[in-house]
Amino acid sequence: MKTGYADVSYCMARTPSTMLLPLGAEAPYFRLPDTEGRWVSLEDFSGAPAYLVMFICNHCPYVKHIRAELARLCREYQQRGVAIVGINSNDAQQYPDDSPEQMKEEVRRAGYTFPYLYDETQEVAKAYRAACTPDFFLFDRNRKLVYRGQFDDSRPGNGLPVTGRDLKAALDAVLGGRPVPEHQKPSLGCNIKWKPGNEPGVFPLSPTWGGTAPVAGRKLIGSEVSHHAGRGPRRLESEIEPVFLRSDRGLPAIR
Repeated sequence: MKTGYADVSYCMARTPSTMLLPLGAEAPYFRLPDTEGRWVSLEDFSGAPAYLVMFICNHCPYVKHIRAELARLCREYQQRGVAIVGINSNDAQQYPDDSPEQMKEEVRRAGYTFPYLYDETQEVAKAYRAACTPDFFLFDRNRKLVYRGQFDDSRPGNGLPVTGRDLKAALDAVLGGRPVPEHQKPSLGCNIKWKPGNEPGVFPLSPTWGGTAPVAGRKLIGSEVSHHAGRGPRRLESEIEPVFLRSDRGLPAIR
């Protein structure tokens, strides 16, 4: 977003995964429609060696950045029996690029071979404690959570190649019968676009983001301005959800 303030789109987009769904948790139930109107749930993939649930969308630059490699990785692991679904929980009324009609086009453009589901009520995103796109949740054959973290270290503009290394390593461990390391980096992306009044509140940050703490129950709205060291003032738009502040200086949590 271009405004009279510096770097607003950067500030809006960088939302970390909450990682609040604990390792070992059972996959929350859902039944959602795909782009062809078929209703899909994890029960449809009974007996799979692993289950991958991904919160993605159409317009987020972080999803677009990994889209080609994500589609390739999913094709590879589907051939190895992994059950994979993508879920779009964004408010399509405010963000028509993420409408079910546009989701169908995105499947075609991206070459997705997994069911791409629409979470209109946003209750599934809340159940998984999802906060950003992309946000990844990998479960073992018993549907117990073994990984919730990033695709890899690549981000738009950082120059690192998109490889899917972190998610691929977790998938290989599950399929090979090995434990997935518990030290996992949070995903990073655009915040899920919650419907007005449907926001889940301020999520606390993952413990892996050292030196940070949430400001409970507070949102930055309208023309409130925050300063990031060396970057000057930024206008923080009301749609930034959730809001995280650095505990030492009251700054937006930016890696």
